[in-house]
Amino acid sequence: MKTHSEIMDSKTKLTSCPIMPTYGAPSVMFVKGKGTELWDNSGERYLDFVGGLAVQSLGHANEEIAEVLASQASKLTQVSNYWATEHAHHVAIALDKAITGRLKAPSKKAYSPSGQVFFCNSGAEANELAFKIARKTAPKGVYGIITTFDSFHGRTLAALAACGQPHKHEPFAPMPEGFSHVERDNLSALQSSTDETTAAIHLEPIQGEGGVWPGSKEFISAAEKHARDNGLLFMVDEVQSGLCRTGEWFAYQHYNVEPDVICIAKALGNGFPIGAVWAKNEIAANFQAGDHGSTYGGNPLGTAVARKVLEIMERDNYLEKARRIEKVLTQSLLEMPQVLSVRGKGAMLAAELDVGTSKEVAANATENGLLVNPITPTALRFTPPLTTTTPQIEEAMTILKGALNATSLT
Repeated sequence: MKTHSEIMDSKTKLTSCPIMPTYGAPSVMFVKGKGTELWDNSGERYLDFVGGLAVQSLGHANEEIAEVLASQASKLTQVSNYWATEHAHHVAIALDKAITGRLKAPSKKAYSPSGQVFFCNSGAEANELAFKIARKTAPKGVYGIITTFDSFHGRTLAALAACGQPHKHEPFAPMPEGFSHVERDNLSALQSSTDETTAAIHLEPIQGEGGVWPGSKEFISAAEKHARDNGLLFMVDEVQSGLCRTGEWFAYQHYNVEPDVICIAKALGNGFPIGAVWAKNEIAANFQAGDHGSTYGGNPLGTAVARKVLEIMERDNYLEKARRIEKVLTQSLLEMPQVLSVRGKGAMLAAELDVGTSKEVAANATENGLLVNPITPTALRFTPPLTTTTPQIEEAMTILKGALNATSLT
């Protein structure tokens, strides 16, 4: 049997590989990274404008994160949540401060958090807990969750049921009950979908996997008001859009709303698996010992990394880094005749194309050293590390121009 590396080297498909083909046959094997740059097993260099799907916000092989990983790994990696460990408390406080706008609050007095945090290992797990919170908080028989079409919340069964993408449900039907979907930015549909069994509204402020579609301010604000008026929880999925990615700590902060529950992951570990759920104190109080758990959730290794990630983001003003990327990248994209429009916020953008298919363009770009994500048949998604420099954006756009022109000629 060929090894994974041998299969990659020979450019054959993963037909005799022990790794399940859930991601298809990869065309490149990466062995090293630094910042926005990656190198494959042939020594070829690439610019990474996928960023591990909005994970590598501090860049690949960040030296400070590597140092924390090595140091903590030599001390303690996991015990059990029956006991406290060193870093989780600090991460929970930092997240609460970022959510409530109190990051620069004086530290002399004892900090009183507005919410409590549960640590898990991924975005799907974070969303799963949000659904349990909605059901645990609501009266018996009230369990429904409303999301939007084209939303994405993960691939576990409940998270998949929450996704507003029916074609993803079909192979795994029947789906868990209690999830309904409405058209994005359609308030009347949201209102008419609410009934006596509805417990919560669960939204991505900016849809990621669905195509990088920001919700309108009118809809997000009205959805929160509808939740308040009807005694529902207002929950947001910030797994991809959170932690400075959109030019705010969380994307919902562009909308002047106050969620009851927030799902967090991806950038929190900059490549190390960790997720979190924040819930207002009065909502978190509905949980008791044994209501939920995660063996690895909040382990010392993951929370040590998350603590350093949040420290770096605050110290080095990653909000401004994301805003700069938005300005430079948007301007460069709109100068290309094959780009019809650009949407999104910060370093979470999509370019709508008027040429070939996005997969063709992405494949051409990869061959020339640029990684981009064909998020819909006609759009490319850009979620580069927030450390990406202006010269790197300029280099990437030169490659993309070539890929667009090459696609135009086919």
